[in-house]
Amino acid sequence: MLTTANVLPPIAPCVIALVVAAASTDLQCRRIPNPLVGAGLFGALLVQCWLKGIGAGAMAWLTGAVVGLALFLPFYLVRGMAAGDVKLLAMVGAWIGPLLVFYAALATCVIGGAWMLVLIVRRHQLGKVWANLRVIAHPALQGSGSARDSIDSVGSVPYGVAIAAGTIAVLLTASA
Repeated sequence: MLTTANVLPPIAPCVIALVVAAASTDLQCRRIPNPLVGAGLFGALLVQCWLKGIGAGAMAWLTGAVVGLALFLPFYLVRGMAAGDVKLLAMVGAWIGPLLVFYAALATCVIGGAWMLVLIVRRHQLGKVWANLRVIAHPALQGSGSARDSIDSVGSVPYGVAIAAGTIAVLLTASA
């Protein structure tokens, strides 16, 4: 269960500002800047250490970042997501911790999946999606470089927007 104790007052506004900045640059430039993510990670470390003490704060920062990174890294490895999106969720995790970043990733996947499904249907590319999923799902094809290279993109979305929406939804739910 999400509780207000999980998101202390200085954390939610900082995270919201960071994910909104990331989403806006992702919308405009189709990338999430490393300096923004780096500053967010550094700020999260400072705030976590200030709120919880150096040892506990550093551990909270590290576990949240690692969980955030681990949740989206598989999508990056199968070319389903850009590295900036993975790093952004790691930064979110550094701020809000492993449990809430799990919920934020789940909300992000629901929001981003629904958004992508609407775009795929509107672009009439459902057949391409099924062909790509067959290549990804068949273990015999995964070892073949030519099969992997046959994956044809059905388009992309600035997923930083979905990460921002999922994170904000979780933060608002946690503080309600």
